[in-house]
Order: sequence, then structure tokens, then C-alpha cells
Amino acid sequence: MRSLLYLIAVIMVIGWLIGFIGYSLGGLIHALLVIAVIAILLDLIQGKRPV
Repeated sequence: MRSLLYLIAVIMVIGWLIGFIGYSLGGLIHALLVIAVIAILLDLIQGKRPV
């Protein structure tokens, strides 16, 4: 689950960069990036380890 979360975060960062450069869907990409960062922080705070 953790590797999947990091994969999603990487995809979101790439999408954010494309949105930042393209500036067409920048607001949506930024919101999704914030959600991805919050998800990673919650995962790190909870400290769950993969089985």
C-alpha cells in the first residue's frame, strides 16, 4: 500500500508540473497535489508498516 501511495504521489507531482507549465488545469492539479501530500503525511504519522 505504501508503494502505491508513493506511486500516486509521483504521478501527482508530474501532473502538477504539467499543469503548472500548461496552466490550463492548474487549480485542479494543485488541489490533487495537496490531497496526495496530506495522504503521505497521514501515512507517515500513523506509522503503519506493510505486512
